[in-house]
Amino acid sequence: MNIALETLKARGFFAQCTDEKALSDLMDKGPITFYVGCDPTGPSLHIGHMVPFFALRHLRKFGHHGIALIGGGTARIGDPSGKTEMRKMISYEQIDANVETISKQLDKFIGFDGKTSFAANNKDWLADLNYIDFLRDIGSCFSVNKMLSFEAYKQRLERGLSFIEFNYQLLQSYDFLCLHEKYGCALQIGGDDQWGNITAGVDLIRRKLGGTEELNAAHQAFGLTFPLITRSDGKKMGKTEKGAIFLDESMTSVFDFFQYWRNVADPDVEKFFKLFTFLELDEISQICAGDINAAKERLAYEVTKIIHGQDKADSALSGAKAAFSGEGDKTQMPTVEIAKSEIEAGAGILSLFVQTGLCSSNGEARKLILGNGASLNGQKISDPTLKITAENLDSDGELVLKSGKKKFVRIVLK
Repeated sequence: MNIALETLKARGFFAQCTDEKALSDLMDKGPITFYVGCDPTGPSLHIGHMVPFFALRHLRKFGHHGIALIGGGTARIGDPSGKTEMRKMISYEQIDANVETISKQLDKFIGFDGKTSFAANNKDWLADLNYIDFLRDIGSCFSVNKMLSFEAYKQRLERGLSFIEFNYQLLQSYDFLCLHEKYGCALQIGGDDQWGNITAGVDLIRRKLGGTEELNAAHQAFGLTFPLITRSDGKKMGKTEKGAIFLDESMTSVFDFFQYWRNVADPDVEKFFKLFTFLELDEISQICAGDINAAKERLAYEVTKIIHGQDKADSALSGAKAAFSGEGDKTQMPTVEIAKSEIEAGAGILSLFVQTGLCSSNGEARKLILGNGASLNGQKISDPTLKITAENLDSDGELVLKSGKKKFVRIVLK
């Protein structure tokens, strides 16, 4: 098998392929062009979006050329795959703004050079389509019966599938055709929930450009999907009680990003190393064979370094060490400013937990304290009526509140 495909398999990036042997043979002959798409339905990518882009970088390492297709056109409809209800429509202006920010995020991660990798926007060929001509030329190639057999549509039919969403598969298939004709793109990769859309694109290329044996050889097209990544508890990877883990620092702080990886379940550590870092497999095995907490810390550091850069990864690591072992730089911990006068007057402990965001209400804070889950400067708090004054400040004139084992905030006075 082609070494690039072997690497994807070994690291967990392989669920289904339309013709594994033929794709392997084609890749052995020289570089191929492939693409992965994402719709800019929000202002930032989250870590779940990044799985195919990690695969893109692996394929690029072996000399293949990757296109990051940002769906400025398809986002106007919304993909029903994996959704229990119709996506909320957003304005064209917001979609364009999202395209710009996501393009920058992907450029930072991938490093577009215009040749071995670059971004494209399907708005360029979808926005001004003539609907009648599109139906005659493209819609005529699709069987409604076959479309309804795909899992994405079958699930939605039970709840209600809008006609606008039903068109999505045609548009994604048309994307593949356009990229194939313009750039010679021979492969589409994506999550396994995209299998129906991807294979429909493969079929469309064959219908429109196939025919003779010579034509079929010149217009080979393939689809490859990855398993949908879940945690060992069965929940969706990259989700927390606060929501998705975003790449945008204003939506998910670098420290919270680091802590997400530091706190993954033990059975997930090796899998996430393979998917979300570029360490060699032998090194990953050695790391995971040692102390599990050290492995989690290394995982958190490596992924944070890839997404946010080494300086911010160093800061997050130092803040975590300060919070949990007292060894790092306390200034790198999540920090909240509170008026000095409030502490001088005596601040209620319940109020402080709410102000810092560690609890959503006084009731939640009270329950936390009575459940022996709260601490101040490393000491357990048992009294929910406690008043915090200047006498409680540490040697730096600060406070560190902690909720449970993993959530904490440094309080500085202003």
